[in-house]
Amino acid sequence: MKYFLFSCCLALLIFQPVEGQRRSNINAPAQAWWEHIKYLADDKNMGRETGSEGHRRAAQYVANVFKRAGLKPGGTSLFYQLIKFRARRIVEQESSLALIRNGKTIPIVLGDEATFNIRVDNAPQIEAPVVFVGYGLTVPDMNYDDLAGLDLQNKVVLLLSGAPSNIPGPLRSHYQSERWKFLKRAGAIGVLSIQNPKGMDIPWERSKLNRFLPSMVLDDPSLDETAGQRLGVSMNPATTEKFFEGSGHSFKEILELANNEKPLPKFSISASVRATVKVTSSSLESQNVVGILPGTDPRLKNEYVVLSAHLDHLGVSQQPEGDRIYNGAMDNASGIATLLETARALGRRRKPLRRSVVFLAVTAEEKGLLGSKYFAHYPTVPPTNIVANVNVDMFLPLFPLRSLIVQGLEESDIAVDLRLAGDTLGIKMISDPEPERNSFTRSDQYNFVKRGVPAVSLKIGFVKNSPEHETVKSWRTKRYHDPSDDLQQPMDFEAAVDFNRIYLRIVESMANRPKRPQWNNDSFFKRFAFDIKTTP
Repeated sequence: MKYFLFSCCLALLIFQPVEGQRRSNINAPAQAWWEHIKYLADDKNMGRETGSEGHRRAAQYVANVFKRAGLKPGGTSLFYQLIKFRARRIVEQESSLALIRNGKTIPIVLGDEATFNIRVDNAPQIEAPVVFVGYGLTVPDMNYDDLAGLDLQNKVVLLLSGAPSNIPGPLRSHYQSERWKFLKRAGAIGVLSIQNPKGMDIPWERSKLNRFLPSMVLDDPSLDETAGQRLGVSMNPATTEKFFEGSGHSFKEILELANNEKPLPKFSISASVRATVKVTSSSLESQNVVGILPGTDPRLKNEYVVLSAHLDHLGVSQQPEGDRIYNGAMDNASGIATLLETARALGRRRKPLRRSVVFLAVTAEEKGLLGSKYFAHYPTVPPTNIVANVNVDMFLPLFPLRSLIVQGLEESDIAVDLRLAGDTLGIKMISDPEPERNSFTRSDQYNFVKRGVPAVSLKIGFVKNSPEHETVKSWRTKRYHDPSDDLQQPMDFEAAVDFNRIYLRIVESMANRPKRPQWNNDSFFKRFAFDIKTTP
């Protein structure tokens, strides 16, 4: 009982609301880190939506800290790399979705049952047959092809998100990100995607609220990975059964097969889908913020380690009631704060680093990793001289730091630097305990990977199904992409300081190592290394 009471008191001390902690005895490093978050996640920045005045104000703040830390401007306009976007908003009252079965129209209720993916340039009107294609995956490395033998010409595919568990994590992650390329090659014109409830970070009732936020694409057709897709829809798994009526299958059957790791059937749906999509479009400009700490080694100073974190968040909800500002304190003001404190620490370092370090605060991560995609394709330093990327996105200091989850740990010899840094502080490096979430391809490091650059992403670690894991899952369910990711939420300041400390050690190790990082010989991603040497 005494131990239980002590644990409860400790939890109350650690996880009290942060404004209460600010007034208590937190140390100077924690306070410095927290001050950045307080500025970036303040209501006055209105959620830092890409292209907004709040984002511009946040970018200016980052640039000013870079300058004061002694970094050199690394953008195309001083510290800024200016990027043009096209934004789209759904006009839902003029849009509709329906199944057409045996001449009857079966309406699909927008919001409650489905949402349009307006990152896709949806056709204003479309009607087409539907085919269920399982996971809709093609993985040439394993001779796995859900599309083999199917007639998909001018058809819309219905698929379950995810992948078979026997496909290794790196291949599973990569080929899910490449899904449309193979569907387009097979003749498909649209995608209806059902997420497996088991893998949903955000409940449908919350995620549907974001459908009125603007979607964006880069104003550069060469970087559009959805070209040719005429319909994109996300389906509520709780109301999807109507699609399977008359097919000889049910969605309940499909879910049971997937959850029991058995193959999924493929079959025609006994209906067509009809959609009317009305959007408004506009052009806007946003900015990556780039600062460079020059190295001092005569040879290695021309090589660059890129440290990235995304600056943007979701902006302001269109809902009429309640807290409407998506402050994004953990996602990802926390990562930007770590970037800024690292710049300050390295600027004060008496012994200069051998390699140069690029500090990159990217825009439009929430719009589809667009800011990092732009930088990876149009870097402001020579592309062949970018030797590594370390990304921080929502590292979640919710409990004491005893290990670091390293997405990409098995893929390159960056692991050597990570483990050396960890050994000095007693921190263990662990692989992603949730590979099924495909996190390695869902944040900004993956745009560097696809350009041949060894990359990792770091988060505070936990063991799967542990109490810490439950804490993380609860945070995702309640606060991820929600206005409650704000300055009032509980957090562990000591864990944040420990994270920043080991992050700094990792950066120092990578910047001073004698040879540039290399992909491991057995890494799936080694195949991309050729790209950065041949593509301007």
